[in-house]
Amino acid sequence: MALGTSIGGLAAARRKGEASRGPLVTAAGLRALAARIVPPLVVLGLFLLVWQVLCDRPGAGLPAPSRVMSEAWPIISDPFFDNGGTDKGLFWHIVASLQRVALGFALASVAGVLLGTLVGQSEWAMRGLDPIFQVLRTIPPLAWLPLSLAAFRDGQPSAIFVIFITSIWPIIINTAVGIRNIPQDYRNVASVLRLNAFEFFGKIMLPSAAPYIFTGLRIGVGLSWLAIVAAEMLIGGVGIGFFIWDAWNSSHISEIIVALVYVGVIGFVLDRVVAGIGQLVTRGTASA
Repeated sequence: MALGTSIGGLAAARRKGEASRGPLVTAAGLRALAARIVPPLVVLGLFLLVWQVLCDRPGAGLPAPSRVMSEAWPIISDPFFDNGGTDKGLFWHIVASLQRVALGFALASVAGVLLGTLVGQSEWAMRGLDPIFQVLRTIPPLAWLPLSLAAFRDGQPSAIFVIFITSIWPIIINTAVGIRNIPQDYRNVASVLRLNAFEFFGKIMLPSAAPYIFTGLRIGVGLSWLAIVAAEMLIGGVGIGFFIWDAWNSSHISEIIVALVYVGVIGFVLDRVVAGIGQLVTRGTASA
């Protein structure tokens, strides 16, 4: 009897497992995938067609897509070459820019979350610092570059400072809003449990404000990428911004167009990475 029950249970579990697994590829899944992929491909194809028609004529100011591919093929096919100095492939320019963004954005994230927490938690700090933040955040990123060059007397820290000062404001503001929106019930529970300041920060503040914080981080990383491209055009050296400016001075318009495609794709990837981390940390409550 026991053996029969065991065999029957195994058979039922096997049937349940087969039913739950199902086919990996279904018609509904393929239709959903096509609905996401086909529209942007159609729009991209139409855009390239219009671009080709408009620019594939004598006297056109910009090269057609076919000409861009033929002229920029060397930098597309070999992005890893390194002839020393600034004569490097696109890969090395992008890596240099990403390193600057990573450092500047990391510093802005830490400082932004701490200052945002202070402004959101303290009424006195909010009244004292918020007007200053509102004025400073309206200053264009490149306006900070001469000041940072005068202070640091070197292009590398100046570019990192420009990234820092550009990306910190949305992080501060969104963190402060998140802290101020913590439900009063949570604060009451913290009082009942007699949490100290560090426990309240780690167990109540950060989890409650995390969706707002990651919204600020997503805005900040986008601004960081915008700022570094512009700053590198002025400070020189290795970087995607310098690559674009150098290509302009050499009248290599096709290389500029290829670099802009890389800039757009990497900016999108950075945004998706921060959004993915936010979804993971907040268990889906942060905006995707």
